[in-house]
Amino acid sequence: MSTVADKLAKKSSRQGSSKQVRLRLVYIDFWSAVKLSFLAAVAIAIVTVVSFFLIFMVVQTTGLIGQFDEFFQSFSENGVRISDLVGLPQVMAFAAVVAILNLIVVTVLGAVVAGIYNLAVKITGGLLVGFTSN
Repeated sequence: MSTVADKLAKKSSRQGSSKQVRLRLVYIDFWSAVKLSFLAAVAIAIVTVVSFFLIFMVVQTTGLIGQFDEFFQSFSENGVRISDLVGLPQVMAFAAVVAILNLIVVTVLGAVVAGIYNLAVKITGGLLVGFTSN
């Protein structure tokens, strides 16, 4: 089975000014992976909160909440008004809860993936990566 790194090694027989290096990734630092996954999770959390706000503003501007109120009140005499339950504070609180849970889950997943990779390297020997300079 030929990999990209093996193909790069075979091409090294030609004369040229570019250098090719084959490296093997055998360890991922646990705390570096946790820090990087935490930063990615913070970015995802910010995107989540902003997208919830924008979606709510679009739904409110188009009047969909009022149409849902009319639709649900047609089923019952004492119908529950969705506009009483779904307001900007409730939507932003829900977005904050989702963002915090997402922050925790993504950070833990980054740590778990780093740990699993470090365990798998003991069996497989690591990931072979080829680099070249142009």
